[in-house]
Amino acid sequence: MRKILRVAWRDYKANVCTKAFIIGLVVAPLFMGGSAIVVALTKDRVDTRDRKVAVVDRSGLAAGALIAAAEKRNSRELHDGTTGKKVRPAYVFETVAPSEGDPRLQMLELSDRVRRGELHAFLTIEKGILHPSGDPSTFRIAYHSENPAMDEVRRWVERPINEALRSRRLAEAGIAESAVPDLFDWIGAEGFGLISADQQTGKIGEAERASEIRAVLLPIIPVILLFMLVMMGCMPQLQSVTEEKSQRIAEVILGCLRPFQFMMGKLLGGVGVSLTGAAVYVCGGIGTIVYLGLGQYVPYAVLPWFFAFLVFSIFLYGALLAALGSACNDATEAQAVTLPAMLPLLIPLFVVMPVIQEPNGTLATGLSFFPLFTPFLMLLRIGTPAGVPAWQPWAGIFEVALTTLLFVWAGGRIFRVGLLVHGTPPKIGNLLRWALHG
Repeated sequence: MRKILRVAWRDYKANVCTKAFIIGLVVAPLFMGGSAIVVALTKDRVDTRDRKVAVVDRSGLAAGALIAAAEKRNSRELHDGTTGKKVRPAYVFETVAPSEGDPRLQMLELSDRVRRGELHAFLTIEKGILHPSGDPSTFRIAYHSENPAMDEVRRWVERPINEALRSRRLAEAGIAESAVPDLFDWIGAEGFGLISADQQTGKIGEAERASEIRAVLLPIIPVILLFMLVMMGCMPQLQSVTEEKSQRIAEVILGCLRPFQFMMGKLLGGVGVSLTGAAVYVCGGIGTIVYLGLGQYVPYAVLPWFFAFLVFSIFLYGALLAALGSACNDATEAQAVTLPAMLPLLIPLFVVMPVIQEPNGTLATGLSFFPLFTPFLMLLRIGTPAGVPAWQPWAGIFEVALTTLLFVWAGGRIFRVGLLVHGTPPKIGNLLRWALHG
């Protein structure tokens, strides 16, 4: 055991006591949360240039309403009430008479004006919008711009046009709009959790209002952190073992201890590296959240599962990567097997949103019991508001523990042969043969 701990301490110092590790602790969260930081820093930096839009209204019903709504918006929303600074772009609509000839020719001319920068966009409104039926092309509202999918003006024009159409339909039905001022008021459905009663007093509590932070961010953050820490503790195993083998360092080390002791020491070193990073991130994250007054969002019940899955993941994936590293003869072969080795880590990240939406569905439950995905997806399901049946995390831990023992056993046999065999490529057949026959 003393020899294993000495190897673990050697690997731990080689990874932690470096500037690269310290810089990585700072840079990794920035990469993971970089988009959110950029959004926060740039949310007030809006392009305030006027948006000029041409309107070809073949119905004769909507252009006037659009212009009136735009003038009302421009008078109220363009400038900051305190500083008077312009903070939003003005919407300026110009009416264009429909062409009596080929409408496509007119649309081409308007498209060229957009390309030249004379217009931001143009809008075509067909005749049948008041009573839409039959062919959709007869009642289409088409918004044309260089980037229509993300254009805020496209989303804005829908309300003024539809409000004008509703008013016209009421007038045709002989109903005064002032008689039903709340006819088109919209009341959304608010999300609340389930109501429960106190088991001791029997008092019925209040339902908790649903929160997007609680429903989405809180389950995802521990999974992303687990992914980062597993990469931090396991990926160096592949490169370091390959380097030690190619430089004949491993042969010297094997003169002092058995191959399994060597591999186990490296795995314990990876666990130490990951736990060091976890202590920094978890303590720093909890301290920051509590300082910001959001202590109720700290998932304390998830933390024990997080650390348990982290330790098992390091042994599970670390044994796999150390075995692959021992089978590689040089850095080129190690790079070739890096992506296949990372796939079990990456695939769970592709199904995060489906699992959050239906944490107890068949897909989520089935994938979370696949041993290589269990640490990530079971942790994700535990963090969702719906939670999981109490037996499933324990069953997942037991399953991962058994799989870890199998990987460590097989990895040790591959490690023992692979370190001493040179020139044999890391093919699947070779790895299976070494694992089965030693």
